[in-house]
Amino acid sequence: MPKNLTSPILCFPSELLDRLGRFQGISTDVDSFFPRIVTPPDCRYVIRAEAENDPSFKQVIPYVLFVYNGSIFSYRRGKRGSEKRLHDLYSVGIGGHIETVDRMLFSQDTMGYYDALRREVAEEVNVACDCQAECVALINDDSNDVGRVHFGVVHVVRLDDDQITKNESKIAEPQLIPIEKAIRNVESYETWSQLCLRSIDLIIKKTVAS
Repeated sequence: MPKNLTSPILCFPSELLDRLGRFQGISTDVDSFFPRIVTPPDCRYVIRAEAENDPSFKQVIPYVLFVYNGSIFSYRRGKRGSEKRLHDLYSVGIGGHIETVDRMLFSQDTMGYYDALRREVAEEVNVACDCQAECVALINDDSNDVGRVHFGVVHVVRLDDDQITKNESKIAEPQLIPIEKAIRNVESYETWSQLCLRSIDLIIKKTVAS
């Protein structure tokens, strides 16, 4: 979906992390954070143009990993992507912002989080799954400008087969690659993907437990 800086997107005050226990990198303590960041009164919709440059807010971003038989879906972010700071970096995450248009009458949650997750996946890739995977980890990275205004919610989808293809031109070089190969080349990935790949055993183990 083209970047629309006038659209309201789901955010929460950054200081909420200080109250809940701010962390750097990956956390699997989903129960302490996830319900608070997608449920009022702690979350709210903020105009994207304001949120992009205001570190007092964190933008909620679902980040879906697709795995199959020891491999993970990987791609390179093309120059048509909305976030210029991530262009040409490799990624293993599919997802995007939660918008007010995602709030529907029969949404399974108050702010339309899961409807947005499914919309983002459908826009970016062709895959035969309902993407109902539960949140298994969280990403907070305050070490750079992108991370300071975003907060990742990690989901893992276990594919039944290797049929996953791109749906958008901004996705380049889409492929399922062995997880071990992705880890060997981890420095070529965007920061969030690096964090996920370095904790992939923990993340996947969490999907089995959940």
